[in-house]
Parts: sequence; C-alpha cells; structure tokens
Amino acid sequence: MKLTRIAKITGEIELLSGLHIGSGNTEMHIGGTDNPVIKNPITQEPYIPGSSLKGKMRSLLEWRAGVVAFTDGKPLGFGHIGRLASDQIVQGKTILKLFGGAPEGSNQDEKLVAEIGPTRLAFWDCALTRDWVTAMRDKNLLLTETKMENMIDRIRGVAEHPRNTERVPASAVFDFQLTLKVHDDEDLLDTVLVGLRLLELGGLGGSGSRGYGKLRFRKLALDGGSLQAQLEQTQP
Repeated sequence: MKLTRIAKITGEIELLSGLHIGSGNTEMHIGGTDNPVIKNPITQEPYIPGSSLKGKMRSLLEWRAGVVAFTDGKPLGFGHIGRLASDQIVQGKTILKLFGGAPEGSNQDEKLVAEIGPTRLAFWDCALTRDWVTAMRDKNLLLTETKMENMIDRIRGVAEHPRNTERVPASAVFDFQLTLKVHDDEDLLDTVLVGLRLLELGGLGGSGSRGYGKLRFRKLALDGGSLQAQLEQTQP
C-alpha cells in the first residue's frame, strides 16, 4: 500500500437555521444561557469542531449502509465486518478506510486491518469566515442568538419548563476543510460526497428534529478545482 497523494477539499458551510453544538460548560453564569455553544477560548467566537462533522458524517453513512443493526449502536469496527451481509461488506470497508477503526486487541483480523490501512479523512475545525464576522460587527450584532423553548402541557395547554439555548444564527458562514489520503490511486471521493450530501439533508448538532442545524456546503473545491456541481448532483 503506497500513499499516492493527499487531496484537499475546501469550501464554506452556510447555516440555513440556528446551530447548537454544546460546550459542555456546566458552570452557572449570571445572565448566561442554559446551553451555551462551544467557542474558541482565545477569540470567544463559535466554531464547528471537526470531530462533530466527522462523527455525524460517519454515523449517517453507517445508517445508509445498513450496518448499524450489526454493531449494537457502536461505531463500525474491524470486528463487525464478518457479520455484515455480502452486499454491505464493501461499504463497511470503505467507511473504515475513510474514518478508521479502533484497535480490538489480539483477536482482531490482522489481514483485514492491513487491507483497510490508515484513516484517509482528516477534518479541520471550522472557524467563522472573517467576512461574516466583520459584517455582524459592523451592524453591532452578536455572533450568537438565544432561543427560548418550553414544553406544552397537553391537558392544560400551558407552557412548562422554560429554558434557553444559545445558537449560531442562520446565515453564519464557516470555512470548511478536510484532507483525503489517496493510496494506490483508490477512488473514495464519491463516498465522501455522499456523506456531505447526507449532512446537508440531516443537519448537524443538537435538536435537529426541531429545525436546528440545517446547512449547505458552498464553493466546494478539490485541490482548487470546483467540486460544487458534482456535490449537487450526488444522490445520497
């Protein structure tokens, strides 16, 4: 197995609805929100962690391949390949090539591990574009919004358990980048594009069923050449 090249996919992520990716901050702050978004500790600007993109994209591809029933809800690993139906094995191996698989001790199939090789995809954290940040500050607007929510009592018809959630608002734009290692001239790009289309359809972050986290990729390019039309034509 030989590393032929490392391809770079770049572009932008535009939010079509508010995005909430939690910070895990459990401290109480006067005037703070119940559920703050993750922010860069230096700039205090919200960002999209590469781990969030990778995890959601992998999960969606695993559901699409129909392998979740064989993994007991865990990420697909080397030990699961032997349980898959014959038509799922190729898809399962492709997912492992792109996203990797955790070592499984002395019982793992070393031949399969060697066949899969190293993880091909590497995701970058996505920072807000300077143009969008500048535009918001020129208008004296904040980089996040606070959305109030509650639960409706079905019998009495009254709101209960009010809470507020911090979100990055719709229209926000993030820089997007990932790299794809190519071994022996293999072609895994189509699966990557399917994963990106699934992200557009499925959304990112928390509360997706309530309309959060809808997004679209734009200005997508592969090593500087436009990839946008190919993405838009991809059928997930």
